[in-house]
Amino acid sequence: MRHVAALAGVGVKTVSRVINGEPNVSAATIAKVREAARTLDYQPDLHAGNLRRADGRTRTLGLLVGSVDNPFAGAVHRAVEDAALGRGVAVFASSLDDDPDREQEAVSAFLRRRVDGLILTTVSESQAYLAPELRRGTPIVFVDREPAGIVSDAVVSDNAEGAATATRHLVERGHRRVAYLGDRLAIQTARERRRGFLEELGRAGVATRDLPVVDGLHDEASARRAALELLSRPDAPTAIFSSQNLVTIGVLRALRELGRHHDTALVGFDDVPLADLVEPGITVVAQDPQAIGRLAAQRVFARLDGDDAAPARTIVPTRLIERGSGEIAPREV
Repeated sequence: MRHVAALAGVGVKTVSRVINGEPNVSAATIAKVREAARTLDYQPDLHAGNLRRADGRTRTLGLLVGSVDNPFAGAVHRAVEDAALGRGVAVFASSLDDDPDREQEAVSAFLRRRVDGLILTTVSESQAYLAPELRRGTPIVFVDREPAGIVSDAVVSDNAEGAATATRHLVERGHRRVAYLGDRLAIQTARERRRGFLEELGRAGVATRDLPVVDGLHDEASARRAALELLSRPDAPTAIFSSQNLVTIGVLRALRELGRHHDTALVGFDDVPLADLVEPGITVVAQDPQAIGRLAAQRVFARLDGDDAAPARTIVPTRLIERGSGEIAPREV
């Protein structure tokens, strides 16, 4: 900073005021300081500047998503970044990979960097370890999954209702042997989607005791193996509800390997890339990850701007997109 001041012919304090965007600096002085900074390739030390900044902020957010491999997480990430960019805020992002230890390690890393707020997808049984941060006034917004052990802002999809919509769609087309392929039950969203599936079948008067319900699937490979096994049975399901986008892709691979993609209905929870380009197209209950990320970022910034209202749970609706696979009628048995 001293070098920038010398080159611009101003004092160090003036350089500091320009860098931090403080008022009452002439346009000509601002231009000189910025030109000197560019010439010297000067980048301000945000952590050091934070010690002197009146609001004590670092202009950063910590974002924890499920996995960067998942398009849903990528869309949430982009929406948060877009919202933060307009406020001159940088986003530090990390993947959870549904590992409780990784969750707490990532959050600790964010806090060591003194981020101004947190947007978190979590998997631990309890997030009570964050209670001290809430007491300190750190804004924390949970996305996709609601927190346990503490009360905080959350932005989530209507998982149970979305699963019920998918199930109802299949039942209304005459399906009674509907299989459920779901994620790990340690994950809150997986439990909610399973509940929505079973409760909707109950409302429709469909016995669920003998229907295949397969949990613990988390990627394409495990879902493909489970679907291949189910479809090879004499009493194979006439329809499948897959409760996660990577599971849907695994099921689709199994259906196509066995040549069953035209006689077995499929509805997936969450959209998948190129779902409208395969034949038949994949019917899905789509979430809105862009809205989830945008609303979460808005909530964090509202808290930083002084909003002290009670924590809010914001539910983002899902919508059914019919593309063909979910409209296949039950085959003759």
